[in-house]
Order: sequence, then structure tokens, then C-alpha cells
Amino acid sequence: MIVLKPEWVNHDQDQPIFSIDIQPNGGRFATGGQGGSGGKIVIWNIGPVLSEDEEINPKIPKMLCQMDNHLACVNIVRWSNSGHLLASGSDDKLVMIWRLTNEGSSTIFGSGQINVETWKCIHTLNSHNGDVLDLAWAPHDGWLASASVDNTLIIWNGQKFPEKVAVLKSHTGLVKGVTWDPVDKYIASQSDDKTLRIWRTSDWTQQEVIKEPFTECSATTSVLRLSWSPDGQYLVSAHAMNGGGPTAQIVEREGWKHDKDFVGHRKAVTCVRFNSNILQKQEKNNSKPTQYCCCAIGSRDRSISVWLTSLKRPRVVIKDLFNNSVLDMSWSSNGLYLMACSWDGSVACIVFGHAEIGTPLTMDEKNELYEKMYHKSFQKSWNRNFGTSQIIENAELLEALKEKIKQDQSNMSIEVQDPPTPVTPQKEIQFDSPKLNQSILVPQNKQLETRLPSGKRRITPMLLTAVQDTSTSSSDKVDTVGTITQMSFSKSSPTKSQIVVETVKLQDMEKMQLQNHQQPQPQNLMSSFQGNRTVSEMVAQPPSIQINQLMCCEVPGDVPIVKFINILDPLKLTPGVAATKECGVIKLQITNNCHKTPKGSLSKIEAFKNMTDKELKWDTYLGSSIRCLAANREIVVACCEDLTLNCYNIKSGARPLPPILIEDLVSSICLSQEGHCLVLTKTGLIHMWDFKTNKNIFSRISVRSLLTGKGNVNGCSLGPSNQPVITLTDGRAYSYSMDLQTWVQISNPLDPVSITGGNLVRKVPVTLPLAAMQRAIASKRSIETLPPGVTLSFIETQITAASLLDSSTEYKHWLFAKINYLLEKGPECQLREILDDLMGHTHNKKSKKAKLENDEIMHMSKFELLEEILALIKTKLPWQRLYKEYSEQVAEIKNDKLECT
Repeated sequence: MIVLKPEWVNHDQDQPIFSIDIQPNGGRFATGGQGGSGGKIVIWNIGPVLSEDEEINPKIPKMLCQMDNHLACVNIVRWSNSGHLLASGSDDKLVMIWRLTNEGSSTIFGSGQINVETWKCIHTLNSHNGDVLDLAWAPHDGWLASASVDNTLIIWNGQKFPEKVAVLKSHTGLVKGVTWDPVDKYIASQSDDKTLRIWRTSDWTQQEVIKEPFTECSATTSVLRLSWSPDGQYLVSAHAMNGGGPTAQIVEREGWKHDKDFVGHRKAVTCVRFNSNILQKQEKNNSKPTQYCCCAIGSRDRSISVWLTSLKRPRVVIKDLFNNSVLDMSWSSNGLYLMACSWDGSVACIVFGHAEIGTPLTMDEKNELYEKMYHKSFQKSWNRNFGTSQIIENAELLEALKEKIKQDQSNMSIEVQDPPTPVTPQKEIQFDSPKLNQSILVPQNKQLETRLPSGKRRITPMLLTAVQDTSTSSSDKVDTVGTITQMSFSKSSPTKSQIVVETVKLQDMEKMQLQNHQQPQPQNLMSSFQGNRTVSEMVAQPPSIQINQLMCCEVPGDVPIVKFINILDPLKLTPGVAATKECGVIKLQITNNCHKTPKGSLSKIEAFKNMTDKELKWDTYLGSSIRCLAANREIVVACCEDLTLNCYNIKSGARPLPPILIEDLVSSICLSQEGHCLVLTKTGLIHMWDFKTNKNIFSRISVRSLLTGKGNVNGCSLGPSNQPVITLTDGRAYSYSMDLQTWVQISNPLDPVSITGGNLVRKVPVTLPLAAMQRAIASKRSIETLPPGVTLSFIETQITAASLLDSSTEYKHWLFAKINYLLEKGPECQLREILDDLMGHTHNKKSKKAKLENDEIMHMSKFELLEEILALIKTKLPWQRLYKEYSEQVAEIKNDKLECT
């Protein structure tokens, strides 16, 4: 453990720092307190705090931004869980929401200091009648709670600032602390009225009021910052009393029992902060690692204690860390360092190691624990409605909700049979699973409908007072839609390549070209077959001998750039030794240099009925060594060292075409079952023929523009619709669009937008065409601090790529991923655009018969897709009016179809 006290982290003239918070998954921390003439918020770089090298480096800024918009002392600063927003509360009765902008650095007026970053106030929340003392973001940033000296808690809609969701008014004293249950079921607050109150988030009413531990307490602390454990089992309060001594009261979730506490501090506890990670450590006597939580407690006695729930005594106690009361603390997202601030205007940082506090559970393990204990993962709260009470305007939606609730309850009953495995606490404390509230409050009154004299309908809707959360996540979780079928590419596509980039002078270029024309081709350029190797094996092996075949690309006025592409391995074959390849029920045998003549050696292709039959069906001879070969059920294509491409009927051996001349040696050949043949030459050009119709599709399309950076050609193949696909060694993949007549990007793991797609791509089977090309993206870990719109940008890119590859399964998968995202975060205009496109009809209301178009998209019926999407929208209450609008149109279309038949 290391204790650091950076002296350069301070406010003007050592003014008090009332709050500190570390940005989740980021490199910043924020402090809030008193400035020279009002409130001050400062955002700092955390690197110089942790690293001495960065601290003494003058090029690395320590202070990033200073904001003095608040007119009075800032009491609290809190980062949102995504790290994009910063909330601050002040004595000026305001809550401000800050966000980083793209503006450059600026000079702070009157001080000469420079703001390296620019943070602007994007929302000002003005509803409290007194000082704002504490703030807390809900686990998924959908709500922001503010506590004030006006005895109230206000719940703000984090998605629609400054909309208020609820105002909680039961406290009779100053509300000095607020915290959220990690699974969003409860919120807790602590006040000077000597109570700790727990509220339900479903209807914002009180669940429990705890008084006994606080009856002896006096209002000696400026704040009462309580905290909830990350496993949800414990709520630890600030200032409590036991036997006349100050404690931090432990409230158990099961039954809200409060017979245990943390003791040891000599003065009142001001703040409590749990490490956001659930930790584990392998004990010597246990086969399974022990799981526990870590809690830090700060007090007016100027000390900090750190507790593990698996131990009876504190893990560490640091006394006299400050010269005055500890006011606030914050853990880093990795759980290894704790920062604290004090009334004396200083900040401390305590750095731990894994050996001291343990290693954190992964997010998947954490979600699994939540599922077992609460049947609700950390991710499933995103798709909630964070607004006010919902009104069901359509009885059909209510029935859909009931069916889904019954399904969820049946799933719960199955899961409850397995005992939960909660975090292991100290021996006196028992972890039990919370009781599941599976009821739903539904009004008994039916929806009333009346007709006005004008003919219009007036509907009195039903109020849904409390609806159980049944929605699922869509921002990070993508559900695979439809049956996943295995897609296969031609096995003739190679897997590795060797591209050498050289720069040569013009004189050397001319000499090399002259030598190539005068001298015969060297022996090491021969790419022949070895014995007992199949053609597919030959193609898949890496190159072992560098081939100095040059590719020249001359640009007027520039020095020529010389490259070559070689995918095939230049294997040598002893004359007379054959290589075999099985194609369906026919065995092909290739023998290079099988017979010598005065003019050169002959090579032979033989066809047999099967791998074991020795009866020859046909054979043919070529006057050059065979470089590579591909075959399907109808034709055989052989590329030779004399720069010819030869085609044969696989059943008879007849030639449908004369030898086709290619300008250079072939590096890769790919043949589809439909007869499309793709060839990549060593000069970086591709040619494509349709050997069913014996027509050329295109010729001499260059791949040179794809070879930017350090990427080399890794493979050449044909997609599901016989479109050329080039993959590079750095994970990039491109397809040639014959409609656009240009290369189109399919995958680019180097693109910053693709960073957000790692988790999404991993949920798609790699047997599908697009997923197979994006293994490099799937291997990357997603960055959680990216703006939320990046996810939508990535999904839209995936939809267009799946469409280009003609992969209907993946297209549907990513389309529904976009629908889920839009249902969660909007915008509505994009959702309507999708629905309008899928409507796929022209409807004439005046005619009895409707003109219907049987439109399809990606070999799927648009109308069926529309019905599936509406079934998904049907379960989302905020979109009930949109559902009603389009469902009525769908019903009208169905009626018209019946009339037409």
C-alpha cells in the first residue's frame, strides 16, 4: 500500500474541498468546493498523481479544467457511470450537468492559468429551495438523485433533463446523503431527522424507515454520505451511535436488519464509499475463492479505515491523514486506488495491490451473480423507462405485458431452485437472497370510450401505477434472430501471404526489367506440387521462399513503388510424384514434370471415379508446370507457370475454352459452385469469369489501393453472392462492388468506431460470412467510455456490410440490434424510417382492392419482418402509440389481402 498526498491538488488559498470523484474508466478526477469568490469545480489529470515521472514532466498538464459557474460553495461532484457527464450541487440551490466539448484550450480570467479542456454546463436543474448537499447517479444513468437542506429528494430523468421523475418529501430534516441500490430496485437517503429511509423505485414510495441506530446522533456532520455494497446485500450508513460511540451502521437487505456496525472511529462518520468491484481471493484452506466487498469509511477524527466484509477487523486504518474532517472519498473503477478530500483543502490517494484487497470479478461473473441473487443482470436495466408513470392506451399492450410477466415468473421459478451464491461476508453476517416481488398492480377499471357530437372519439386511458420491469438490454446485448446456418467459402482461398515493399531507383528498375526479358525464368519461381499433398493443403501453407517477382506502379513525377504479392507457397515436386484432390465423387491427380520432351517437360491431370478406384476416367497433358488448381462439381481450372488458365469438364475432361492468357503468375484462385472463378495475380490484379456462360465479368481490377499501412494480403475468396473478397493480415477486409465498380470496406479493426463492437460481434457465430471476416474486431475489448452514438454508428456499418455480402441471417441480426437500440435511445425518426420502408406497399383506401407489392429485402419478406418488429415494439410501453399507428396499418393490409384473394 502507498499513501500519496499531491500538494498541487488544491483550491485557491487552501480553501475546503468538499467533494472528490474519480471518472469511471477514465484518466480524470474532479474536486468541488470553495473558490476565491464562489463555488469551484476543478477537473484534474490523475496520471501525475500516480506516476512521479508524469508529475515532473512539464509537458503533461496536471489541471485540465476549472469551472466557477456556481455562485456559492460546491458541496458535491459526481461522474455519471458512463463517464461522459459530471453533475455538481451547490449552496446556490442548483444542480449543473457538465460535458466535455471539442473546443480548444483557454485562459482562466484573472489567473493566467490555462484550461487544457473545455467543459460546459449543458443543463441547469433548479427546483430545490435550499443547498444541494449530495448527488447520486442510478447504476445506468437513467436517474439522478439530489439531496437538499429543503428536506427533499428529487429524482431527475437522466435522459431528458430537466424533467423530474419524482420528489420525495418524507424527511423532516436536512437530507445529507443519498445512494442507489446496484440493481435499481431501491434508493436510500439519510437525514438530520435521525432516520435512514429506503424508497422503492417502482412507485417512489417508502419501503422502510430505520430510526434506532440514530436516536442518539446529533447534527455534527456537514454531510451523511452513505453507500450500498456492489452485491446489493448491505447498506452502510454514515453517522450512527452504539453505546455512546460513533459507528457506521450495517443494514442488511434481507428484512432490513440493522444489528451490526463498523466501530473504531473516535468521532462521527461523515462518509462511506464501497469499492464498485466485487472482490475475490483464494484462501489456503478453501478450494473455491472467497468473494467479498470492500468499504472505506471517513470520519471527523481525520482518519480513514478500509474494511473487507470477509474480515472482522479493518484491513487498514490510516490515522491523522488530514488536519480536519474527511468529507468525501472515491474508488477507481479498477478498485486499486482510493482518493479522499478534507476540509483542510488537501487530497490524499491510497494505492493498493491485488495481494492486499483481492482481484475483482469480471463483468460476466458479476452479472451471473446478479442473475442468481436477483434474477436481473447489471445490463438488463438499460432498457427501462426512466420517465414518469406510464399510461397504457391499448389493452392489447397490457395483455402482451401480462404474457411476458408470466413467462419471466416461470423462468424465475426455475432459477430459484438453485441456491444463490452471494458474496462471502464475516461470520456474524448471513447473506440471503432477497424475496422477489412478482406482483403487478393493474387497475380494475376498463378503458372508457365516448363519442363526441363531432364524431371524434374520446378515450379515457388506464393508469398503470406500477409495472414490473420486463424489458431487456439492447445497447450492449444483441439477440441473434433467426436460424444460424453455416456458410462455407471455397477452400481454394489461401490463408497467409507475403508482400514485400521496396523502393528502387529508375535505373535499377530498367535493369531488372531488361534481365527479366533476356534471362529465362529462375527455378525458384516454380510453384509445383509435392507428393501426398492435396491442392487445398498447398494453398493453405505459408510462403517459404521469397519470390522476387516485381509489381510496378508508376506515378508521373514520383519514384516508382515496387511491390509483389505472393500467397502460394512455391513448393517443389520431384518429377513423376503426384498430388491428389478429391472433388465430390471424383479424384483428381496432378503430376508435374511427368514426362520430358526435347521442348520441355509435360504435366498431367488425371481424373478417377473416387479416391480408392484406380479406373481412369480421363486424363490431359499440359506443356507447363501446374501452379494451382481449383475444381467444383462441373469444371476444373488449372493455372500454369506459362501464364495460362486452362478449363476442363470434370466428367469428360473436354476443354470448353482455349487456354486463357493472364499477364502474370497467379497468386490465388477461387472457384465457386456456381462457376464463378476469381484469380489474383502477383502484380495485384484480379480477374473474374463466369465459366457457366463462358463470359468475363471483369478484368485487371487492382488491389494496390488496399495495401496501405502495414497490411499484407492474407486471402482472396468469393462471398455468398460470388463477390470478390480480399482480406489483409491486419484484419481489414474489402469486397469489390460490381454495381459501384469500386472496393467497399467490410471490416476495419483499426477504425476507432469498431472498438465499440467487440462485445456485439462476439455474439454472432463465426461461421457466418461477415463474422468470419471480423474476428479481429471480436478479439478487441470494448471501451465503455465512448459516446453512446458510436454503438449506433457501428451497427449501421454492420447492416450495410451484411447487405453487401448478401448474408440475410446477419442482416436480420444487425437490423434487430438497431431496432433495440432505437427503442432504447432513439431517435424516433430513424425507427419510423425503418418501419415505413418495411411497409412495402401502396394502399388505396377508396378501392376495395389494395395494390400490394410483395417486396423482399435480403431474400426475406418485408411484411414478415415488419410484423416481427411490431411484436418487439409491443412490449415497450413508451412506444405504444407508435405500435398502435403501424399495427392498424398492418391489420388494414391483411384485410385487403383477404379481399384480393
